[in-house]
Amino acid sequence: MTTISKVDPKKNIIIKGAKLHNLKNVDVVIPRNKLVVITGLSGSGKSSLAFDTLFAEGQRRYVESLSSYARQFLGKLDKPKVDYIKGIAPAIAIEQKVNSTNPRSTVGTTTEIYDYIKLLYARIGKTFSPIYGNEVKKNTVSDVIEYVKSFELDTKLLLLAPITIREDRDSLKSLQLFSKQGYAESNTKGKS
Repeated sequence: MTTISKVDPKKNIIIKGAKLHNLKNVDVVIPRNKLVVITGLSGSGKSSLAFDTLFAEGQRRYVESLSSYARQFLGKLDKPKVDYIKGIAPAIAIEQKVNSTNPRSTVGTTTEIYDYIKLLYARIGKTFSPIYGNEVKKNTVSDVIEYVKSFELDTKLLLLAPITIREDRDSLKSLQLFSKQGYAESNTKGKS
């Protein structure tokens, strides 16, 4: 059996002498970058190990890394009852209770990191037309003018734009006014 002093803290989280609540001088080695599940009987110290020891130390070290100005608002966090913990990184914890009634809540939505991931992909991502395969981009006025200029002389173009008719005006009179202003066709979607 490997002694705890020979374990590499770069590859493992090492907890030596945890003595909180039901934990009686417990030594634990937890591999990093792996999914680790802590199981056991009720009252065996699972939450004491995970939250009151491991998370508490990760949170305490994170707070200590902040400026003294920021720390004054957070208060001092007590060190957990343990001989030492090595190889631990700043930590977040998610409460076990269900905060919302949404069955699609995930770790990403609960910690709100999902919003940042969506924003990241929206900023760096590119959209391509599924029909033509061209990149979809926002055109400027000069882009549109250059595109129209590329057509041969006497080519017919149809320019479409939505026009909202106010409810307090008669639709027929509004259409006649638009016709006088140079609009040639209209689609009133069933209105007369």
